[in-house]
Amino acid sequence: MDTIQSFLKYPLEEIPYVVITLMIAFTLHEYAHAIVAYKFGDPTAKKQGRLTLNPAVHLDPLGTILLLIAGFGWARPVPVNRMYFKRPRLAGILVSIAGPISNLLIAVVGFAVFYGLAAAGVLQDNEYVIKFLQTLIEINLVLFVFNLLPFPPLDGYRVLEDLAPDHIRHSMMKLEMYGSLIFLVIVITPIGDYIINPIFYTVIPAIANGLGSFFSSIFF
Repeated sequence: MDTIQSFLKYPLEEIPYVVITLMIAFTLHEYAHAIVAYKFGDPTAKKQGRLTLNPAVHLDPLGTILLLIAGFGWARPVPVNRMYFKRPRLAGILVSIAGPISNLLIAVVGFAVFYGLAAAGVLQDNEYVIKFLQTLIEINLVLFVFNLLPFPPLDGYRVLEDLAPDHIRHSMMKLEMYGSLIFLVIVITPIGDYIINPIFYTVIPAIANGLGSFFSSIFF
């Protein structure tokens, strides 16, 4: 067991909660991209069977394993064809933010359920439910913030790209391949401790504290 634990980011007893959370988080994230793109006229995801809530269609085996091992990973990106959009920039922005927003909404629901059950006295001594809800909230808040970072290939970069003037946008597209490499270097090296971690240590706790205070005021 100690040998297996040495390769994992999370304690072994938490893996079931993490796996279930990832199935929910990644599936709804990618489905949100697909459904918004479809609503704006792009049938690409639907034709490829991605307009579904089936986790097996959206989970990327390597990305899921890496998240368990290294703490970061990815799902299978939903294909989007901007040629179908009447207003490509607006539709592109809404499609991009749909994924992270879905993770934020999952976290909000998690908070509501947690405080609702706590107020009803159901959570008392129910450590399994508590741990699952905590994991659900934590991972989805991380995915929400992480995906909004302005680095390719994350959703935040896509939003920034659509907001940029044409001449800047073209330059960004040319540098995108190198940007992805730079981002990977930042994530897997200590550089991330100075660039990404400070964001997580300030933004995520602030969101969590805000949501906790809000639902606490409602239920207690």
